[in-house]
Amino acid sequence: MLAGLAVAGLKTLSHRYDRTVTKEQLLATDARTDRTDLDGPLNYLLVGSDRRPGDSGPDQRSDTILIVHVPAGQREAYLVSIPRDLLVAIPPGNGFGGGQDKINAAYEHGGGGQAGAQLLSATLHRLTGIRFDGAALIEFSGFRKVIDLLGGVEMCVDTEVRSIHTNRVFPTGCHQMDGAQALDYVRQRYDLPGGDYDRQHHQQQLLRAMLDSAGKADLRSNPVKLDQVLRAVGGSLTVDTNGVPLEDLLLALRALPPDGMRGVQVPSSPQTIDEVSYVVLDNGGNGLFEALRGTRVPVWAQANPRWVTRL
Repeated sequence: MLAGLAVAGLKTLSHRYDRTVTKEQLLATDARTDRTDLDGPLNYLLVGSDRRPGDSGPDQRSDTILIVHVPAGQREAYLVSIPRDLLVAIPPGNGFGGGQDKINAAYEHGGGGQAGAQLLSATLHRLTGIRFDGAALIEFSGFRKVIDLLGGVEMCVDTEVRSIHTNRVFPTGCHQMDGAQALDYVRQRYDLPGGDYDRQHHQQQLLRAMLDSAGKADLRSNPVKLDQVLRAVGGSLTVDTNGVPLEDLLLALRALPPDGMRGVQVPSSPQTIDEVSYVVLDNGGNGLFEALRGTRVPVWAQANPRWVTRL
């Protein structure tokens, strides 16, 4: 979201707003890079938590897990959705003894928050070999407020679906949605042809839609709305920039165009094991993780169009 605001024209982030963003060590030691510059390809971990205001218990889920890959030059970005039911080996951490489980459980086993994000990043590092350049943890309640301040987002519904949470029906076609509607829609996976794969794509679409709304809002000419949006973003965001000043990160990503975003799904398929539904990798991810560790993601995307969509 911060990158999206940069695309909308923000070139600096004042100390006033920088202080509203919570900064924590979200990455495990072995899951972070040892560099503090923005040269070359970048990999960021984005975790969406379903923690509600006032909820401090450990039973929190990471409802969204994205690896954001930015090739050198910062002219495009690949949003790689990690299936929530992906079967992985979760290492020990924060009182958890380790073991196989759905990757969605790593954040919960770590206790949520900073410790949960660290265990999730360690799990992803073990799975992919990726060392991250930074991470962000966003609460869904904050997403809703930001979307409303931006005047809503346009979401194009490809398959009619009824929400299992609110019983709201989302008909096919493009619709302007407020924050509550948009978040309700992108959380649906039941009764969709692709199940959780469709849900992942809809989450990627929402990020693109938020960038579009931020651009249309022309925040530079409306200082009151700019102030409100920045406060909403800062109040719902926890970041780990790996030692890079937040302002430098914004400046580096300001040239990233919204139409340069691609959605990527990890090559995988559903599988039932001991009467439990999981997602398992196809051929170890079919070379995706190796590409993410280097400079070959654009080449991989061209060779694997089945798993890539333009957002």
